[in-house]
Amino acid sequence: MKITSVEVHRVEVPPADPPFLWREGLAGSAPVGDGAVLHLGTDEGAEGVALLARPGAHAMLTSLVDVVFREELLGADPFQREWLWHRVWELDRIHELPLPALGLIDTALWDLAGRHYGEPVWRLLGGYREAIPAYASTSTFASTEEFLDVADQSLALGYRGIKLHAWGDARRDAALCLALREHVGPDVPLMYDGSAGFDLPDAIHLGRALSEADYSWYEEPMREFSISSYQRLAACVDIPLLVAETSDGAHMNTADFIKAGAATFGVRASTNLRGGITGAMRIAHLADSFQLRAEVHGSDLPHHHLCMAIPNTTYYESLVTSAHVVRERHVDADGLVHAPTAPGISLPLGLGYGKTLEPFVETPR
Repeated sequence: MKITSVEVHRVEVPPADPPFLWREGLAGSAPVGDGAVLHLGTDEGAEGVALLARPGAHAMLTSLVDVVFREELLGADPFQREWLWHRVWELDRIHELPLPALGLIDTALWDLAGRHYGEPVWRLLGGYREAIPAYASTSTFASTEEFLDVADQSLALGYRGIKLHAWGDARRDAALCLALREHVGPDVPLMYDGSAGFDLPDAIHLGRALSEADYSWYEEPMREFSISSYQRLAACVDIPLLVAETSDGAHMNTADFIKAGAATFGVRASTNLRGGITGAMRIAHLADSFQLRAEVHGSDLPHHHLCMAIPNTTYYESLVTSAHVVRERHVDADGLVHAPTAPGISLPLGLGYGKTLEPFVETPR
């Protein structure tokens, strides 16, 4: 089998309603815009797709395919995913590819394989579970009272835990984290995500409050450029750290976080920031060898498959971006997400210009 077509289709990305923020100074939702679907076809009729849902995605991906990817992929064997995964990293050495583009081809190839064999991708990856608990991952709300109300609604809807994205003010956020723990009691799992809003002194201050409140993990308080800063943070706080979400290099960079002692809870795995399905699974196996967690990041459809395939992940991350909480359609009343059953990753092959992603994506990030 050979790849005979490499195409990009434009799709409409629906806006979040209402719009939301991650923290002060960091926008969350984007206005309605264009996304892009990478479509791979073969001489035997097998097809695979992968979605890039970011502002400017169509122009960026079209340019990459026309200038770089199409020439590399035409005539290639779509089942040689390992070779093609390494080839993308070779191309990155020259072209400095955008981080979300590093795993896009790999994700489309896994989708193609699943469709070809008539199996969902999580089963091709070995399959570990058929359901996983979901936590409510909040956007940033206006007040402590609003956060507490969102937490109450989320727990009433079945969510198994709460993760905060707060204001990016270490002292105000610390007070919120303590208030939430007092409000929900000692048994509800709580997590905090700093969205890279702090320097080391403020990250230490907030981390000590999270330790006091017995949070499960402390995620991305600082930009992930400096592993030594995370090493210092790990030495100064008791709260377990979840790291390596946005740093370049997939498992290669993740390994250095682990070696430095900075991953005291675990590391992040995802397709869109960590090198596709292949990169995410490398990270999961690496973390497992150190008895660490590999928590799957985000609500995209490929991440449903990762959650079912990775033994050392704990939860599915479900975004809650409105003060009126509506449970994500993939989460049931018991707070569980169940394994996909359709072949491949489940995006429809017919997505193209003018189509909407409304049925297939959660809140745009």
